[in-house]
Amino acid sequence: MHRTHTVIDSPYGPLTLVATDGTLSGLYMTEQRHRPAEETFGDRDPEGFDAAAEQLAAYFAGELTRFDLPLRLDGTAFQQSVWQQLLKIPYGQTRTYGELAEALGKPAASRAVGLANGKNPIGVIVPCHRVIGAGGGLTGYGGGLDRKRRLLELESGTALF
Repeated sequence: MHRTHTVIDSPYGPLTLVATDGTLSGLYMTEQRHRPAEETFGDRDPEGFDAAAEQLAAYFAGELTRFDLPLRLDGTAFQQSVWQQLLKIPYGQTRTYGELAEALGKPAASRAVGLANGKNPIGVIVPCHRVIGAGGGLTGYGGGLDRKRRLLELESGTALF
């Protein structure tokens, strides 16, 4: 298993992109909860990250609503099932933790869904920011609630930058 990483700028601060054997396996914000230790990211090498960087720039500019990148999502079977549900949430829409649990056929698992959501290794691209609390409020986001609010505002067309 060969890992490399690079750091790109974004309106949300620097983003660390990680590839495992050439496939995007991580996107982490600074001061992100559940961010792996830096030494696990491998050598810093910008090679192989062009498509991800270009698509992220287009997304942040409001020009891209769906990413088209090969992803490597390493996690438990349950985590992977949650992350696959995240990929189904359309741009500009949200789902509650309970709705995701229902979609998985595990209606009592909203807390477990929340924990898996928080461990999403490829933020923004796997849109964990689109998951909200049962009452419609912004709850938990590894990158911080301010970033979550700003990402949702970007997608709803109400962003101020």
